[in-house]
Amino acid sequence: MVSSTIDFSAKGGSALKVHPLGTGRVRLYTLVMVRWIAVLGQLSAVLFVHYGLDFSLPLGLALAAIGASVLLNVAVSLRYPVATRLSDREAALFLAYDIVQLAVLLSLTGGLTNPFALLFLVSVTISATILSLLSTIGLVILAVLCLSLVAAFHQPLPWSGPTPEFSVTYVSGVWCSLVTGMIFITVYAWRVAEEARRMSDALSEAHMALSREQKLSALGGLAAAAAHELGTPLGTITLVAKELSLELEPESPLAEDVELIMSQAGRCRDILNKLSRRPAQERPGPFAVMPAAALLDEVAEQYRREGITIFLDIGEMLEQPMIPRVPEIVHGLSNLIENAVDFARHEVHVGVAADVDDVTISVIDDGPGIAGSMLSALGDPYVSSRPNSGMGLGVFIAKTLLERTGARVDFGNRRGGGAKVDITWPRSRLNEMKTLESHGS
Repeated sequence: MVSSTIDFSAKGGSALKVHPLGTGRVRLYTLVMVRWIAVLGQLSAVLFVHYGLDFSLPLGLALAAIGASVLLNVAVSLRYPVATRLSDREAALFLAYDIVQLAVLLSLTGGLTNPFALLFLVSVTISATILSLLSTIGLVILAVLCLSLVAAFHQPLPWSGPTPEFSVTYVSGVWCSLVTGMIFITVYAWRVAEEARRMSDALSEAHMALSREQKLSALGGLAAAAAHELGTPLGTITLVAKELSLELEPESPLAEDVELIMSQAGRCRDILNKLSRRPAQERPGPFAVMPAAALLDEVAEQYRREGITIFLDIGEMLEQPMIPRVPEIVHGLSNLIENAVDFARHEVHVGVAADVDDVTISVIDDGPGIAGSMLSALGDPYVSSRPNSGMGLGVFIAKTLLERTGARVDFGNRRGGGAKVDITWPRSRLNEMKTLESHGS
């Protein structure tokens, strides 16, 4: 089913237009259902006050205001598919109508002295959770304007006896409380919703990075398989070419062609040897297990550059810990080492330490270090010390992927200057991952 959006800007009474759109934040069906709930509540309240409490109110006008919402809902539901998604502007117009309709209904039933004036908070709260900041601010301004008009122009509050008198001070207090509550709830709801949206986007980026790493791992497996399968026919070609070169006279016009075949076959053999020597492909599949030094050397190799030296500090361990070469670990370590190289002045140290319980990989650079104001937030999405570079997702993605493998990632600064990142796995977790690898082999 193709989703679509509604164009409310049609002029001259022409039919509304529907445009395909798959990225709208809210379905039309959701807002229609919210409006049906509002209509049911408004109708019940009006009928109960008029007939149940025997309070006098302009029933015809009140029912007309409610009926307008009913007709609009019915028309929209019949005309557009259930899966229609609204753009930001269209959803804002939808909620703007609800604010105006509520203002009309309250102006007929006592204005701000009506207890249901609190419902002004509903539309702006919905807006704060699903719409952009600009649209939400626009709806808040509209709601404040409607509140002000309702406070100034309204019918008396329905009552069985003489209508109670409410002072201007009391009405002004109600207005202030509603406006204050509206602004506070809107800001709070928007901040929480925005954080959730940003985290969702960041996690999507992390999943994409993991997917890319898994595809690269699978591609590497194909490359290793191709190197193995092509080795035999390439050897045959080389052998036949050598025999032909021995049988041909040196001045033969074919000698140069045979020599070219032999040189190109040698070049192909060198390329295949490089593919087959890749540590990642010692065994096809994403769960190859490697000594820590080999894994770190492989990951660091692509970031070696002139002016920056990468040292591998393994120490004097009798037995190196074995690290599963899963895409999460490879991508996470790659990103942290690349970060260290970018900020380093002269050198980066990548080390391994292990004890009975834990295995720790450290990435240390001699750069300026991590600013104190950023240290606690580093690893969160959209946090970066590079104002004009990237989106601030690299470290977040690395941290997220490494934590998926059971690691704890700690950021800090060295006493002598420079940043330090410690990635620590419990040995029990690494053993679980190695068990998965052995089962998959």
